[in-house]
Amino acid sequence: MADAEAQRAEQPLQHADSQATPEELYPMTAWKYDTVLWTMSLLADLFFREVHPRGAWRVPRHGPVLFVAAPHANQFVDALILQRTLLNEAKRRVSLLIAQKSVKGFIGWMSRQVGSVPVGRAQDAAVPGKGTIYLPDPIHDPTLVRGIGTDFEKEAEVGGILFLPSIKGQNGSSVDVVEIIGPEEIRIKRPFKGRLAMVQLTARDDVNGDADFQNTKVGGSRPGYGGTKYKLAPHIDQTKVYQAVFDRLKNGGCVGIFPEGGSHDRTELLPLKAGVAIMALGTLAEAPDCGLKIVPVGMNYFHAHKFRSRAVVEFGPPFEVPAKFVEMYKYGDRRAAIGEVLDTVHAALNAVTVSTPNYETLMVIQAARRLYNTSGKKLPLPVVVELNRRLAMGYEKHKDDERIVRLRKSVMDYNKQLRYLNIRDHQVDYVKMSWPKVVFTFLYRLAKLLLLSAGVLPGLILFGPVFIATKIISHQKAKAALAGSTVKIQGKDVIATWKLLVSLAFAPVLYNFYTCVAAYLVYKDGLGGRVPEWVPIWGVFLAGWVIFPTITFAALRFGEVGMDILKSLRPLALCINPTSSYNISQLRERRHQLSAQITDIINTLGPDMFHDFDRSRLVPDTGAAAPAGSEGTPAASPGRPPSQLIRILTENGGGTENPANGSAAQRNTTPSSRAIPRNESFSNIGQAPLFATRPPSRDRSRSSSAGGGLGMSGFPIGKFTALDSKEGFAHAATKIREAMRERGEMRRRRRSQAQRGFGMVDGDGPTSDEAESLEGSVADLRERKEM
Repeated sequence: MADAEAQRAEQPLQHADSQATPEELYPMTAWKYDTVLWTMSLLADLFFREVHPRGAWRVPRHGPVLFVAAPHANQFVDALILQRTLLNEAKRRVSLLIAQKSVKGFIGWMSRQVGSVPVGRAQDAAVPGKGTIYLPDPIHDPTLVRGIGTDFEKEAEVGGILFLPSIKGQNGSSVDVVEIIGPEEIRIKRPFKGRLAMVQLTARDDVNGDADFQNTKVGGSRPGYGGTKYKLAPHIDQTKVYQAVFDRLKNGGCVGIFPEGGSHDRTELLPLKAGVAIMALGTLAEAPDCGLKIVPVGMNYFHAHKFRSRAVVEFGPPFEVPAKFVEMYKYGDRRAAIGEVLDTVHAALNAVTVSTPNYETLMVIQAARRLYNTSGKKLPLPVVVELNRRLAMGYEKHKDDERIVRLRKSVMDYNKQLRYLNIRDHQVDYVKMSWPKVVFTFLYRLAKLLLLSAGVLPGLILFGPVFIATKIISHQKAKAALAGSTVKIQGKDVIATWKLLVSLAFAPVLYNFYTCVAAYLVYKDGLGGRVPEWVPIWGVFLAGWVIFPTITFAALRFGEVGMDILKSLRPLALCINPTSSYNISQLRERRHQLSAQITDIINTLGPDMFHDFDRSRLVPDTGAAAPAGSEGTPAASPGRPPSQLIRILTENGGGTENPANGSAAQRNTTPSSRAIPRNESFSNIGQAPLFATRPPSRDRSRSSSAGGGLGMSGFPIGKFTALDSKEGFAHAATKIREAMRERGEMRRRRRSQAQRGFGMVDGDGPTSDEAESLEGSVADLRERKEM
């Protein structure tokens, strides 16, 4: 059964049989998997303006892989985006874990086609219990729970879970039931933790922040307290689920999990569930030599709930679980082993996501990123994500610094002024234009908007019912999800999902209705004599299913451009108005001052966090002096030996280093290509689908890096050693050897760090393949010199 499941998971990419064997618990058939993903991808392409995969070259092409993805910002969209990206970029099919309560109706049917593994969750099966509960002696016997009007003998069971109520913004506590003493008494596995739980179970006001009682002489709850409501969940046996995951991984398959549990719309990672660690450790306990790797995946969205938003799916360096933790798991110390693995998974996810303590801080960091980019050029999405992440790391480390506190307040005031004027940060620079140019630009864009509106109107009328239905239903679902959750802030994590699901169900019905109406009118009088009699009715149906979707798609594209133009009209109108233009001029001056402050602080604190700060800039320092040498080429300096310069010029890498040490060194040659994976480092070949790991954007003006094709300024080439003489060959060979020695030393240092840490696989370190490639280069140069 295990062999058949492994073959099914990778067929035909790993030459598996095409038929699912009936013994598989959760089978995956390749053609069904691909068909469902292709169908749903059409909707994803309509909903998202761009989905950019970053670091897909890190994903192992063979062998078992456990993908851990976060944050879980969309209920079902995350799964679709992750599965599609892995299939397109890495040729891997992945079975995702899905909540048992979601395996119903259309979602359940679709999840079965892609081999998803349903997982029962205790909180989904929890039901309110009779009566109320309290702690009769929270100090001397904190595991004894007493009820008032309860019937534990009928409602509770050993191994089940007792849940306390949740309060908005705070999760209710839960604990296992280990003994049923009577209808009104049970014993729990461990004492409840947290001040909220103690207050709920005792109603005492002497509980401090550490959940300790100040007055220890009083042992019971507050006199006359009637207890708190509660829920009980039965024991859920996950043995079959875990075994199915173990079998798939042991035999070379891929499994994906969102370790936070449910979806949410918070700005920080939620505590990770233990399931991801159990899956990794359990697999290795049964097959220690299977070669299991864990790959962290960052799901980075820009306004995930909005139509035509953008996303970056970032794959971090794969890592393995050390054998000592597997031994701990096998021989009894499971809690410690699971904790170690969870800590490392959390650190790896932090390296591929942007995590902030709250939404306000996220807005400040994003504003600082825009103000720091004084070049005015649009940054590629991966660079934006990486810059946000570095700023978040810097803020977390220096948030108590007085300079950061003052700067945060200034940035928040600047954001408040932008909201007051209802303009965006990049529109503040409109005031630089002369008054005649502002008027001309306003009239030109207004005319363009009117022209685009003519193209949008037909599709807007035809597709209007779908837009209305998706908005109403998605917001209703968001309110329902918000009411039943303690981790959601506004419930935006379910909006995108329901927009896609409603569109998938309602759009075909609407198109079919329009087609039937058109067929009836043609049948009745040839559409007022406009359609010849020889046109068959089936031809009308066929034409309708082509014309109506085409009109809708054209309206979407025209509307997308039109909305961008519409948003730009207000600041232009303010610049024309003399009274308002003064406010924008003041705002621009304030923006310039803020930009200088942010740049100065980053340049001051940056080297303390990143050892190669000046060399790994994501945004060029426009205030610094131009380096010597050709434009865009790093120049040699007294502090930079020639071997480092050669490595910078020759190493075609990028990405964040081992998350355990917090380093984020980037070694590309142009500002527009920093933090881009190895096969899309240079801006000219990065535009070509043949070389890029990202899909070609439909509108390169919105997402492309700076630069252009061959012969354009976007590909700055420095001065390289001439290879037209023996001296040139010898010089080049010497430089390569120097680079090899330096990279070997770096590799040894990283290996020693990894041995002291968790054994991370550094995606940027020199590999054996790279060493062989360098040795081959030296050998080739030697042969050419001898010739």
